[in-house]
Amino acid sequence: MAGVHEVEVVVAHSERATVRVGDMFVKIDADQGRTDVEVEAMAMAPVPTPEILWRKPHVLALAALPGRALGRLGEPSTATPAAWAAAGSAVRMLHHAPLPPWPGRSVDWFASRLDEECAWLIANDVLPAEVVTRNRRLAETALRPWTPVFIHGDLQVDHVFVAGDEVTGIVDWSEASQGDALFDLAILTLGHPEHLGDVVAGYGTDVDHDLIRAWWSLRCLTNVRWLAEHGYGSPDTFPEVAVLRSQP
Repeated sequence: MAGVHEVEVVVAHSERATVRVGDMFVKIDADQGRTDVEVEAMAMAPVPTPEILWRKPHVLALAALPGRALGRLGEPSTATPAAWAAAGSAVRMLHHAPLPPWPGRSVDWFASRLDEECAWLIANDVLPAEVVTRNRRLAETALRPWTPVFIHGDLQVDHVFVAGDEVTGIVDWSEASQGDALFDLAILTLGHPEHLGDVVAGYGTDVDHDLIRAWWSLRCLTNVRWLAEHGYGSPDTFPEVAVLRSQP
C-alpha cells in the first residue's frame, strides 16, 4: 500500500461498489449471498482467479491481477487473436469442471424476464418496436433445453485479464452457477463479433453461432433497463443498444 495516492472508483451504484486502492480491489455488496457465491465459485474454478486478501460481512478484498482486461464493451480490443483464443480455452476448462452445487436460472426465468424487458423498452420508446421485435424473435431461440455446465454467468470481456497471449485471471464470479455454455461464450464476445472465431477456436469444439447471436440479443434486451436505472447514462449511449440495432 506504500505510495498509494488515490482511490479509483471502479463500480458504484445502489447494489454494489468496487474501489481500487493500490494493488487491492475492495468490493462491497448489499447482497451477502452474491459474495458467498463469488468466494465459493473462485475456490472451485479450474482457472486463475484473484487472490482473496481478506473478507468481512458484505466486503471482499482481492489482489489485482497482472495484465489488463481483454477488452471493453463498445471499444475495439487491442488484444491479439491468440489472447482471445486463450480466453476461449479457459472457458472450456471451466465448462469441463464439476458443477457448482447451486442451480442457475431456468428457461422460464429468462422467458419471463424477456417479456418484461421488451415491454419496458417499447413503452419507454428506448428502441423502435420493430428492433425490439426482431431481436426478441432471435433471443427466443436461445430458450431451449441445455445440458448445464459450470458457467461464470457474467463473463464480460473486461472480466478476463491477459498478459500477452496468456490469461492471467478471471474476475467477478458472483453470478456463477449451472447454466448454458453458450451463454458464457456469448457474453464474452458481445460487441466483439470479429473475435468470435478466435474464441471458438480456443474453446476447441463446434458451437452454434446462431445461438450465440441469440444470447447477444437476449442479454442486451434484458440489460438496458438495469443500466439506465443504475446510473449508467442514457440508453442511446449504451453499447447494448448499438448491438440490438445491428442485429440482422
